[in-house]
Parts: sequence; structure tokens; C-alpha cells
Amino acid sequence: MFEILRSGGWMMAPILLCSVAAMAIILERLWALQRNRIIPAELVAHIWRLHQDGLLDDGAIKQIKICSPLGRILAAGLLNRKYGREMMKTSIEEVGRQVTHELERYLNALGSIAAVTPLLGLLGTVDGIIRVFSGIAASGLGDPAVLSQGISEALICTAAGLTTAIPSLFFHRYFERLVDDHVVRMEEEALRLIDFMQGDREAG
Repeated sequence: MFEILRSGGWMMAPILLCSVAAMAIILERLWALQRNRIIPAELVAHIWRLHQDGLLDDGAIKQIKICSPLGRILAAGLLNRKYGREMMKTSIEEVGRQVTHELERYLNALGSIAAVTPLLGLLGTVDGIIRVFSGIAASGLGDPAVLSQGISEALICTAAGLTTAIPSLFFHRYFERLVDDHVVRMEEEALRLIDFMQGDREAG
């Protein structure tokens, strides 16, 4: 493996760095974007039970806030529940934008890696072809070692760039879709909370 990487030429170094960075981002996002970490099951029902039991004080809201991204959004609304539906909704939307931005962390970097690594592979390919023609100009067509070395470098760089770019692009699209799904689900949960809290307040 080391010999293959070395035979790919100097352009293999940035491609290898990009592959390591992409793998780190993919593993981190797979862990961070797990559904149960973002949207705990029955959180709205738990909040409603606390409210019914008269236990929804500042301490309980603080615990809700730190439990998950959804909890952070819902806590913003709970802190403003006394000021009406619109204020509650506005505060939830403001915090929701911040949470969405945090869920998208590193995705731009992953998308950039997916776009850049094929270009790095292409640059390595061009460099390998240049070496081939330089070798031909220096020693003619009689030295197959010079030709094979340049062609090998070109092919290895192209393959390495694509090998990094393809999974990076796949996971970039996958994470974008996953974040969108989480955001839609959090919006639904936030609207449920508003309806519960304000409906109960209006009824009272």
C-alpha cells in the first residue's frame, strides 16, 4: 500500500489528507446526527406531564434545554410561554435557526472535499503525463520504465481522487437530507408544544 501511495507522486499527499479529513467528518456526523440524540422520543409528552403536574419550573426547563437540540428549541418557547403564541413561536424559530446551523457543521467542508479531490487527482494525472512526455523528450521511446512510471502516477492519482470524492459526495448528500428531515421533525414537535401550552392557557 505504501508503495502504491509513493508511486502516485507528490499529489498523493493532499489527497491522503483530504481522505483522512473526510473520514473524520463522516464518523463524527454519523455519531452526532443520530435521531435519538437530536429528537428524543416523547420529549413533548414529558414536558406536558411536567406542566400538568406543576413541575415545569426554571430548573426543569434548564434540564430540557441541555438534553438535546430539540430540547434547546423547546426550552426557548417554554421560557416565553407566558407572552402568547406568537412570542413563543418567534423565540422557537430564532433558536431553531441556530440549531440548524449547528447540525450542518462540517458539511461544507465535506462538500468541498468531494469537489476538490477529483481536481487534485486530475492535477496528479496531468503531472504524470508531463513526466511521460519529458521522459520521451529526454531519452526517446526506448525506455519503457520512464513511460510506465509516468502513466502509473497518472492513474494512481486519478483513482485516489475519485476514491475519496465518491464516498464524500455520497455522505454529504446523505447528511444534508438527514438534517432536513431532523429540522422538519423538530418543527412538528415545536408546533405540538405550542398548541398544547397555548391551548391549555387559553382554556384556563
